[in-house]
Amino acid sequence: MSNANTHIVVGMSGGVDSAVTALLLKQQGYRVTGVFMKNWEDDNDDNCPARQDFLDVLAVADVIGLDIESVNFSAEYKDRVFSYFLREYQAGRTPNPDVLCNAEIKFKAFLDYAMSLGADKIATGHYARLSELDGQFYLRKAVDLSKDQSYFLYRLNQAQLSKAMFPLGDMLKSDVRKLAEQAGLPNAAKKDSTGICFIGERPFTEFLQRYLPITPGAMRTPEGKVMGQHQGLTYHTIGQRQGLGIGGAGEPWFVVAKDMANNELIVVQGHDHPLLYRSQLIAADLSWVAGAVPDVAQSCAAKTRYRQADAACHVAALSADTCEFNFATPQWAVTPGQSVVAYQGDICLGGGIIQ
Repeated sequence: MSNANTHIVVGMSGGVDSAVTALLLKQQGYRVTGVFMKNWEDDNDDNCPARQDFLDVLAVADVIGLDIESVNFSAEYKDRVFSYFLREYQAGRTPNPDVLCNAEIKFKAFLDYAMSLGADKIATGHYARLSELDGQFYLRKAVDLSKDQSYFLYRLNQAQLSKAMFPLGDMLKSDVRKLAEQAGLPNAAKKDSTGICFIGERPFTEFLQRYLPITPGAMRTPEGKVMGQHQGLTYHTIGQRQGLGIGGAGEPWFVVAKDMANNELIVVQGHDHPLLYRSQLIAADLSWVAGAVPDVAQSCAAKTRYRQADAACHVAALSADTCEFNFATPQWAVTPGQSVVAYQGDICLGGGIIQ
């Protein structure tokens, strides 16, 4: 099928990455439609500027020459992503909503909607690459490793990847900005969003307090010495340093564990305290890009949070949906609820939720 006969629907957020994605596809001769997704209803404040984002999409479309559709997935987002997000926090874990948002909204609800528009494929502004060999799709790291987003895409399956395009995967972020500027895109210098997926940037504790109760309790050392009070285990995460309010001399304090039964937050002093490191973890709710545990997963590399470097590990299946990851080097602040994602070189194999 020629490019002119191929209909690509681009998910457009108002940011520069999705704008350049649409621009590149248009330049390559594809038939392109832009879709703006509204996934959060509470946008009456400065922290969720959905209206401005939509105006930015329209301004970009005017320059590129695109038809724009707007679709509301707020119900799907609250049902599939936000409810899970709250349940995990209430259970004392720290979820990653971007991972679920990609799997359930951008590559499920949005993909289904795009297909209803007659799309052949969808495209997003993610920094990742795809390759295909003998009918098998491989999710790969982006060329710009500082922006690589394969970690957030590890739950995508073969059917989803077969319909996806990531035009920015071979580009550096700096070149994306340059291209946007050269093309006269009005959002070329727009700041990247760093807030919760679709909810935006806002004071996080204050936001959670709208939905979850405040249950104060003791903050203590592993030896039992009380160091202060916490406002609720929900509002803390493993490895957290800021906001503990523990004064005094010496090294800073860090959250090392949560005692849910006694509503106690366990803290230790010093970034390199031994209790902050783990060589082993259990992962559940597994998702493998190939559809099953790949042979190479037995000996691979993995990361336990987005900004960590890949670390050599051995993966052993414990059951149909749980694996044990054993790392050659202890990993810092392994956090229940976050994702552990496995790689073989630049190929993302998949992963699961840290238990």
